[in-house]
Amino acid sequence: MAGCGLLALAVCLATPAAIGAQDLLGPNDLLDAPYPEADHRIEYGDEALQFGYLRLPEGEGPHPVVAFVHGGCYLSMYDIQHAGLAEQGLADEGFAVWSIEYRRVGDEGGGWPNTFLDVAMGLDHLRALADDHDLDLDRVYAAGHSAGANFALWAAARPQIPASSEVHVDEPLPIRGVLGLAPAPTLGALHAANVCGGVVDGLMGGGPAEVPERYDAVSPMRLMPRGVPQRLVVGAFDRSWGPSGRAYYAAAVEAGASPVSLVEAPESGHFEVIAPMSSTWAIVIEELRRLDEEGGTSR
Repeated sequence: MAGCGLLALAVCLATPAAIGAQDLLGPNDLLDAPYPEADHRIEYGDEALQFGYLRLPEGEGPHPVVAFVHGGCYLSMYDIQHAGLAEQGLADEGFAVWSIEYRRVGDEGGGWPNTFLDVAMGLDHLRALADDHDLDLDRVYAAGHSAGANFALWAAARPQIPASSEVHVDEPLPIRGVLGLAPAPTLGALHAANVCGGVVDGLMGGGPAEVPERYDAVSPMRLMPRGVPQRLVVGAFDRSWGPSGRAYYAAAVEAGASPVSLVEAPESGHFEVIAPMSSTWAIVIEELRRLDEEGGTSR
């Protein structure tokens, strides 16, 4: 996907050469879908894009929580709206879902370090929501899609960030497990491939050779979660981003950094993993259930 222009991202991901012979979902199938109304829209900061949607399951709490971060190649043109079906689908399975918006490349103030600080602030804001909404902060699972899955992995590794880093935060919210859907965690490789019009350079403010300390503080390939179960779901037909997720899985296994598993969804490209109407959704939910079981036994 090297050299893919900003407006051509959808074409790059949906072209038949990228997905094989199957008729898979494209980005417009989600971008054009109505956004299911959430129970609450809550601001976690003063900036216009520092807000999240909270969805609550039926029944009494305390509710386990999925802290969800949407993807979209870190670009302002892809906002929280396209993840609405996935958010509601997770809530329908008995989880409270806190899905955050954040500043991205192309937004005023987006990029280093604010994009990462927004995500950190948004996730940590769960502490302020727990009492009023009966949330179980001992069962918080970070989940995300594509670039959002990178943030989910990073969230679980935040205790390792050096205090000297601009994105260091004291006592980050503990993450019990990670559900990474089509993750693209190889930031250095994505920078080298110039994906999405060179978005990684815009996100990080330079390449790995120029600002290595930044990549050390946020790239999941360099800063892997320790002792936190990770369950990754990658589409078998995701030609663009699947290799990045598989490379991270292999590196995590080799490093022995954390319990990690990888499921290849046999009927999935890049977007089926966040589409409840797809056959892949049953796999996603099964992996979340397993993650919750692992998290429960580790408490």
